[in-house]
Amino acid sequence: MDAQDIGFIGGGRITAILLEAMVRRGMVLDGLCVSDPSEAVREGLSKRFPSIVVCDDNRRPASRAIVFAALHPPLFKEVLPSLGAALKEQSVLVSLAPVLRFAKLSELAGGHQRIVRMIPNAPSLMNQGYNPVAFAPGVPGDQREALEGLFDVFGEHPEVDEAKLEAYAILTAMGPTYLWFQWQKLRELGESFGLSTHEVDSGLEAMIAGSAKLLFQSGMSFDEVEDTVPVKPLADVSGQIEEIYSTKLTALYERLKGR
Repeated sequence: MDAQDIGFIGGGRITAILLEAMVRRGMVLDGLCVSDPSEAVREGLSKRFPSIVVCDDNRRPASRAIVFAALHPPLFKEVLPSLGAALKEQSVLVSLAPVLRFAKLSELAGGHQRIVRMIPNAPSLMNQGYNPVAFAPGVPGDQREALEGLFDVFGEHPEVDEAKLEAYAILTAMGPTYLWFQWQKLRELGESFGLSTHEVDSGLEAMIAGSAKLLFQSGMSFDEVEDTVPVKPLADVSGQIEEIYSTKLTALYERLKGR
C-alpha cells in the first residue's frame, strides 16, 4: 500500500506508535499525511518521521483513501462534521477510539458508510500488537483485504463483534498499564540485589513469556498453575489487588458502554 493513500487525523501517541510500526516493517512513509492542531506535536512527528506531511487542517488527511481517526472520543463530535466533502465516499474511515459506534460515527461523518473500528494496542510499535477490528457493512471486500494487509503490520487483528470492542479496550488496549509498573519495579529490585541490567532483563523477559504460556497454553486450571510455585510473597495482599482490579476496571467499562 502506498503511504500517500494514508492519512491520520490526530498526531498523538497512537499515531506515533502506528507510524513506528510501519517504519519497523520497512514501509516508506513518503507523503503520508498527519494533521494535529498542536505545533509541538507536528514538529515532533516531523523530526521523528521526516518523510511524512504534517499540517493543522484535518481535511487534508481526510482526503486520503484510508483515514485513521486517532482522537479522544469527545473530539469526534467536533472533528468529523467539519470534514465535509474532504472525506470521499470511497474512502475508509478507521476509528481508533472506543465508545462511538458505527451508527454514531456515520451520523457525525455526514452518512459515510465505509467505517472500520480498531482498538489499538501499544505493542503494535514492535509489530506485536493485539488490535481487535470490526468492519461496518459498507466496507467492500477488496478494501477489507487491503486494510487487513496494512493491519498485519501492527500485529494480530482478529475480527470481532462491534459490541465487544469496549471490553477489548479495557483488556488489551489498557492492559499493559496494569503490568508494566510491576515489571519495572522488579527490574529495579533485581539490580538492587546485584544483578546486571542484562541479567535482570533477560531473566524477567523469559519469566514473563514463559508464565503467560503456562497460564494460557498448558491446559491447566488457574489453581493448578498457581500451585506450581509454593512460595507466594505477596499472598497477603493479593485479595486487595484483585478488588482494585474489579472495582476500577468494572466502573471504567460501564462508563465506556454507557456513553
